Amino acid sequence: MNRRLILLAPFAAVLVAGVGFLAMLEREQEGKFDPRGVPSMLIGKPVPDFTLPGDPGFAASDLRGRPILVNFFASWCEPCIEEAPALMQIKASGVVIYGIAYKDKPDATAAFLARHGNPFARVAHDAPGRVAIDWGVTGVPETYLIDPQGIVRWRYVGPLGPAAISAELTPLLRRYA
Repeated sequence: MNRRLILLAPFAAVLVAGVGFLAMLEREQEGKFDPRGVPSMLIGKPVPDFTLPGDPGFAASDLRGRPILVNFFASWCEPCIEEAPALMQIKASGVVIYGIAYKDKPDATAAFLARHGNPFARVAHDAPGRVAIDWGVTGVPETYLIDPQGIVRWRYVGPLGPAAISAELTPLLRRYA
């Protein structure tokens, strides 16, 4: 009896995963599935405490006094290349952006920024990815809006583009300015 249950367990797991996948596909067809819809536990909470090295690097205490965007990126990230012009546009509008290079080498980060533009007032390096874990980063690029009190107010998963900037980010920047 126990042996049969053990042999059936993988089939049950595949069945459950398949049902979940089919439910996701159905929600996608109905327009109810949002891959960016993974909620962040940080929204409405203070930035996690951290200090990172970099050029010149920064700490959680530096994310106060004005609205600041924090962008997790990497030189090896194709969507980060896609996002680069949007970040340069945001910088040109006067918004302060700090960058955290996720699991990247400093030389590769510098080359990436030289090639695609550097929108960041400060760049820090999270080589082991520990700070990203504390923030709940699911992948790069990922962007957070921090209000003047150091509270996380918004999170965007994936490359920022004109639609997200005008519909989501710009109204929030006005609100927290």
